[in-house]
Amino acid sequence: MGPFTLLSLLGGAYLYVTVPVSYQSQSSVALLDSSAVARLAPTFGNPISNAGGSLIVTADVLIRTLESADAAKELQGRGVTDPYTAGFAPQSESPLLSLSVTGTDRAKVLRETNTLTDFAGEQLKALQAAAKVPPTYFVQTAPVVLPQTPVSKSKSRYQDIAAVVILGVVSAFLLSILLEGVAVVRRRRRTGNGPAPRPEHARTPRGPLGRRVDATAVLTVYLALAFFIPSNLALPALGGVGTPANVFALLGLLWYLATWLGGRILPAPGTRLARLAMCVLGLAVLAAYVADAMRESSHEEVLGADRGLIGFLVWVSLVVLTSAGVQERGRLDVLMRRMVVMGSVVAAIGFYDFFAATNIADSIHIPGLQTSVAQVSVMDRGAFTRPRATTAQPLEFAGMLAILLPFAIQQALDPVRRDLHALRRWGPVLLMAGALPLSVSRTSIIGLLLVALVMVPRWKPARRWAAIGLMTASVAVFKVLVPGLIGTITGLFASFLSNSDSSTQARTVKYSAIVPYLKERPWFGRGFGTFTPDLYFFTDNQYMLALAEMGALGLVALLLLFVTGIHHGGGIRRLARTESDRELGQAFFASSLVALVISATFDSLSFPMFAGMFFLLLGAGCSCLGFVRGEAAAAAVQGPGQTSQVQLPQLVENR
Repeated sequence: MGPFTLLSLLGGAYLYVTVPVSYQSQSSVALLDSSAVARLAPTFGNPISNAGGSLIVTADVLIRTLESADAAKELQGRGVTDPYTAGFAPQSESPLLSLSVTGTDRAKVLRETNTLTDFAGEQLKALQAAAKVPPTYFVQTAPVVLPQTPVSKSKSRYQDIAAVVILGVVSAFLLSILLEGVAVVRRRRRTGNGPAPRPEHARTPRGPLGRRVDATAVLTVYLALAFFIPSNLALPALGGVGTPANVFALLGLLWYLATWLGGRILPAPGTRLARLAMCVLGLAVLAAYVADAMRESSHEEVLGADRGLIGFLVWVSLVVLTSAGVQERGRLDVLMRRMVVMGSVVAAIGFYDFFAATNIADSIHIPGLQTSVAQVSVMDRGAFTRPRATTAQPLEFAGMLAILLPFAIQQALDPVRRDLHALRRWGPVLLMAGALPLSVSRTSIIGLLLVALVMVPRWKPARRWAAIGLMTASVAVFKVLVPGLIGTITGLFASFLSNSDSSTQARTVKYSAIVPYLKERPWFGRGFGTFTPDLYFFTDNQYMLALAEMGALGLVALLLLFVTGIHHGGGIRRLARTESDRELGQAFFASSLVALVISATFDSLSFPMFAGMFFLLLGAGCSCLGFVRGEAAAAAVQGPGQTSQVQLPQLVENR
C-alpha cells in the first residue's frame, strides 16, 4: 500500500505542476433580420433567412459553416489556433449563437475570441453574397455579449489528478488483497492444515450502539436508503447509478474486503454459485466495455459505459454481502423480514399516491441530489393515477413488489409466526398484493399470476382452495371499492392481444428498429450502459437492451442469472428438512421466475431499486441454499437415530 500510494501522490503532483490551467472566453451573437422584414423574405430571394421569420435555419447554417474544415483553416491563418466551439446558446429558442475559445494563454484566448466573433459576421455576409442576395435584405450579426475576460477551467485538470491518485490507491488495495491471498495459501501449504480456529464472535466489530456490525446490519442500511430515498434522486456526477443506496453498497463491499483481509470473516461455505454467475456477467460487461472503446463512440456513450461499470460493482457488492457475508441462518431470516417490512411500507405509500392522485416522492428534496430521470411526474392511465411511491416509475414499483410478494406470503404462513397477530402476519401481503393492481399495468398482473401459479399448487388442498376463494373475492372487492379498475386492466390485455394498444404498437416498432444495432455488433454489443434513451430510444425490454449493449454474450449471462436464482429456489425446496424451508425455497423460485418473465415487459435492471432487490435476493437465495445444504449434510452424518443439534426455530424479531 505504501509504495503505490506514494507513487500515485507523486503522479498527481507531477500533473499539477506540468499540466497548465486552461482558460475559456465566450461571446454571444444574435442574428437580426433585414430592414425589409416587413415583407416576406421569399419575395426577395433570400434563401438563408427563409425560416418563417425565426432565423433558426440561418443560425444553423452559420454554425455549420463555422465548424467546417475550411473555416478552421481560415481561422488558423488569422491566429486562432486554440480549440473553439460554435453553437446555439443554451436554453434559448431564438437565433442566439454562443462562441467560445479554450486555451492556456489568457491574453491569446481573448484575442482569438474577438477574431472568431468578427469572423462569424464576415462568414454570414459571404454566404448571402454567394447566394446573390441584395445587400438590403442581408441578415446581420449583432454581438449582444462581447468577448468576456477568460476564466480558468481547472475542473478537467483536477479530474485528471484525482483519477491518477484514485487509480494508484485502488491498485494498491487490490494488490494487497492479491498478496494476502497468496500468503494465506502458502502458509496453508507449508503447515498442511486449514486456518487456525478462532472464537466465532471474539473479533466481530461492534457499532456505536454496542451491536454487532455484520453483513445483515450493513444491508439493512442499504435497504433503508433504497426504499425510503426516491430512486430517481442521485449524485449529479454519477447519473442514475449514483443513488445513496448504491454508494453505500460500494462502501459495504470495501467493508467486507477489509474484514476479510483482517481475518474476521470467511466466505460462507456452499455459496459460490451466485458469485460464479456474477463472474460470467462481469466477463460480458468487460467485453462490452472494450467493444465500446474500440469503436467511435460519443462522449455521452463513454460516460455511460463508465457508469455501467459502477452499476455492475454495486450488483457485485449486494451479491457478495448476502452470499458470502451472512454467516448465520438467523441473521439471513432477519434480513429477509426487514426487506418485506420495508417493502410493505413502500406499498402503503403507493396506496396513498393512488387515492390522493399525487406522488409523495415529488415533495422529497435532498440537498446534493438531483433527479436522474427526465420529466418524472404523476402518470395516469384511464381515470386512474399510477402510483410509483419512492421508485422512479410505476413499472419499477410493480416489478419490485412482484418479486417481494412471495416472501411476504412465506413469512405469513411460517409456523414460527403463528402466535403473532394476524395483522402483523398478513399486513405485508395485503399491502403488496393490493398495491400491484393499483399500478394499472400488465407487468403487475403478470407478476401476480406467476406468484399464484408457482406457490398455490404446492399447498395442501385446504389452503389451496382457501387461497383461490380469497383471490376471487379480492377481484369483487376491487370492483366495488375502485369502480372501473378491473375493466381498465382487462382492457389492457384485450388491446395487447388485438395489437390495438398504442404502447404495444410502439414496442413492436422498436423490435425492428433495434435490429440494425444487433447486426452491427452481435457478439459483444455497443457497451454496457451506452444504449441510453437520450441517444437512442427506450427498449422497454431488458433482453433487447442486453443484446444491444452486451451482445449475445450478455444475453446468455443475463439468462444465467435468472436461471441461477430459480436453481437456488429449487435446491432449497429439495433439500429442506422443514415445511417452512420448503415454502422459502418456493418463494425464491417464484421470485426469480417473476423477474425472468417481467424483464421482457420493461428494462428492469435499468431501475436501481428493482435491480438492487433482485441481486440482493439472488445472493440471499445462494446463502439460504448453503445453510440448507449444511443442515442436510449434518443430518446425514448424524444418522437417523441421533438427535440433531440444530437450533429450534425462533421468531426473527427476537434474534
